[in-house]
Amino acid sequence: MHKTIEQLSRFGLTLQIIKTALAAAVSWFVATNLLRAEYPYFAAIAAILTVQVTVADSVDKATQRIIGIIGGVLLSMLIGLWLEVNVYSIFFVILAGMAVSKALRMNPQIISQVAISSLLVLAFGHINQGYAFERIIETVIGSAIAVIINAVIVPQNAIPDVENSIVSLAGSASQTLSSLRALLDYKAPKRKTGRTEVNALKREYRKTLDTLGLAEQSLRYNLFLTNKRTRLTRLAVSIRKLDHIIVQIRGIRRGLDDLQQNRPSQLSPEFAQQLAQAMEVTANCIPLFGKASVQPATDVLANLREANQHARTLQAHCLGELRSIPSPEVLRDVGSILTDLSRILAETEKQSSKGK
Repeated sequence: MHKTIEQLSRFGLTLQIIKTALAAAVSWFVATNLLRAEYPYFAAIAAILTVQVTVADSVDKATQRIIGIIGGVLLSMLIGLWLEVNVYSIFFVILAGMAVSKALRMNPQIISQVAISSLLVLAFGHINQGYAFERIIETVIGSAIAVIINAVIVPQNAIPDVENSIVSLAGSASQTLSSLRALLDYKAPKRKTGRTEVNALKREYRKTLDTLGLAEQSLRYNLFLTNKRTRLTRLAVSIRKLDHIIVQIRGIRRGLDDLQQNRPSQLSPEFAQQLAQAMEVTANCIPLFGKASVQPATDVLANLREANQHARTLQAHCLGELRSIPSPEVLRDVGSILTDLSRILAETEKQSSKGK
């Protein structure tokens, strides 16, 4: 099914376009047979405007559409009681309908449809007494059918996108932490701060949150993907843990920057090398954490536990060497760096413990 959709999309026939055409056709058929209307164009128009990427968006558009048509009908019926169909009444009904819709912050497409419905009801309502009511029913039919089709036919499942984002973000976090080791190289010709790498990591985290939000929206109102909600909840927890890890990486960057900027000569090369190694092995735990969050296979969890133990050992070794640092200021900065590294492991260890 998905392969067929991919092939059709090459010719411009995307899934949303197919759903839209089908919803319009079915809405026309149902309205014709239910209302005996010869041209139930309001049903088809409502279906076209209602089909969106997610079911939640479709429900939102359907709600706005129904409110818009009801508002347009009521406005036209009210004006029709006092004015005949002429240039002035048409101007007034369209002006009032669009102004009210704009004030209610409706979708621009809906604002236009309010004007259209107001005009049509004003023009033809006096000919057919049931015209206004039939247009409302047609809109409800078209909107309802569009929502159902959008939910039933290949409903969007954005969970794979969330999983890919988690793996990518974990990899970026690992690379960023590993790159911060350059701040321990005091002999480098150009001083680095690591700010650019950390800012790029923050931007990627925000993109991951956007992907999560889209996935949550795709499951809302969709009864056919209820089994995915538990999975998405667990992935959201992993994203929050990655947020905590990123916060610690930002703290490590600030600590290293302080050491490099103010007191580079008081940190011995031997200890700087040990600290850089501890940062490297801790960074290696993060992509394993991301992979275990997406696919908690036994071998992945075992590799994560082994990496965590190795990182704990090296961090403990650095802690044992703190007594060799004579300066209280340097000791404070190095201690905060090791504390942040330990907190990163605390997050990754929560994931590895699930496989025990």
